[in-house]
Amino acid sequence: MKIAAWNVNSILARLPTALKVFEEVDADVWCLQEIKCEDPRFPRLEIEAMGFNVETFGQKSYNGVAILSKHRIEEFRRGIPGLEHEQSRYIEAVIATPGGPVRVASIYAPNGNPIGTEKFQFKLQFMDALNAHARQLLLQEERFILCGDYNVIPRDVDCHDPRVWVNDALFQPETRAAYRALQNLGLADAFMQSDAGAHKYTFWDYQAGAWQKDHGIRIDHLLLSPQAADTLVGVEIFKKARGMEKASDHVPIIATFAD
Repeated sequence: MKIAAWNVNSILARLPTALKVFEEVDADVWCLQEIKCEDPRFPRLEIEAMGFNVETFGQKSYNGVAILSKHRIEEFRRGIPGLEHEQSRYIEAVIATPGGPVRVASIYAPNGNPIGTEKFQFKLQFMDALNAHARQLLLQEERFILCGDYNVIPRDVDCHDPRVWVNDALFQPETRAAYRALQNLGLADAFMQSDAGAHKYTFWDYQAGAWQKDHGIRIDHLLLSPQAADTLVGVEIFKKARGMEKASDHVPIIATFAD
């Protein structure tokens, strides 16, 4: 079973490219971020034609998350419990896989810039609410995967040059501590468990030739419950997607699990 996370940076603007990526990667479940469209405008027909069940939590022009699944979606929720705001940043579903139910969430955490503003405080509030919700999920002792764009650079080696990011919200000590706090609950970073290599990125900015120079960052993550971590086979970063026509600035990260 393959579960992928991908910030598509507008599903409507990049639909032909997205459909090619879906076909080539052939994941069972996709957790998408920044779909940037309201639910009625999401291209359901094209995606359902590929065999996916679809649930979305959209928003006009900004944010928006979705879950696509080749297996039945048994239940879903929109938004993190206890966090009241108007931004579409979290959707969660239980997927009826052949190996048993798996809970997945698609997460688009706030960017948080500039630091020292309400935007940065909201970023930390979001992470705190996610931590509280993860604590409750862990009590159920089930397989779950929290996937998406966390807007966190966890380690110095997860960027080309730490000096470039030292004043960015993605790299602040509070941001990194909030991400570590999720891991300290007992959640495993799928990439760290499977690979942990340095300078392997999931995002390259459109500016300053970042893609051509490989000046990227790793900010898209999959956090696994112990029950999911026990079945992890491997993780792939689908770097090829960044070089495609009308590419997102993010690429998919895909975890493979034993059935």
